[in-house]
Amino acid sequence: MARRVLPSHVGFIPDGNRRWAAGRGLPKHSGYRAGLEPGLALYEMCKSRGIPEVSVFGFTQDNTKRPAEQIDAFRQACVAFAMEIVERGASLLVIGDDTSSQFPDELRPYRTRKGSGIKVNFLVNYHWKWDLAGLEQGEHRSAEASRLDLIVRWGGGRRLSGFLPVQSVYADFYVVDQHWPDFKREHFEDALGWFKTQDQTLGG
Repeated sequence: MARRVLPSHVGFIPDGNRRWAAGRGLPKHSGYRAGLEPGLALYEMCKSRGIPEVSVFGFTQDNTKRPAEQIDAFRQACVAFAMEIVERGASLLVIGDDTSSQFPDELRPYRTRKGSGIKVNFLVNYHWKWDLAGLEQGEHRSAEASRLDLIVRWGGGRRLSGFLPVQSVYADFYVVDQHWPDFKREHFEDALGWFKTQDQTLGG
């Protein structure tokens, strides 16, 4: 059976921001800003490792049912992250429903990929039903993102939460119990080490 040394496409689900804040007696919305620096550190790790493509869950359409101050906080955090990785050379594509008022105006130019560095697919105001509805016109709306090899989720959850369902069909799934703002380099190093031990059969 073939074993893989390095994934070509990694997906990240950075969960647990609100629980992190509540556990410290802070307002829940403060957890989103606390997740910004971990995101940039993880981006730099992927770039230095030579991983060619990553996909990151920003926020979903379901998340926009939360209180207004939380919505404002995670939208601001998403814009800050996107603008910073563009400055650092990312080839950014934002995937999400940009017909909605919840989609940040600052990210509209990136609904078409821009840049020539490591590919970053950033899911903003995303929903799996919105994605698959594109099949009515011949192709799902996230078709530019390739098949995922590995998905890493923080916050202890054992579910995809609608994360790129087409690309996730054969992905290995690694869970980190710590909340996303408590990110450490070892979390991703451990995930990559675990990935090396997994067999790739793709059903064969």
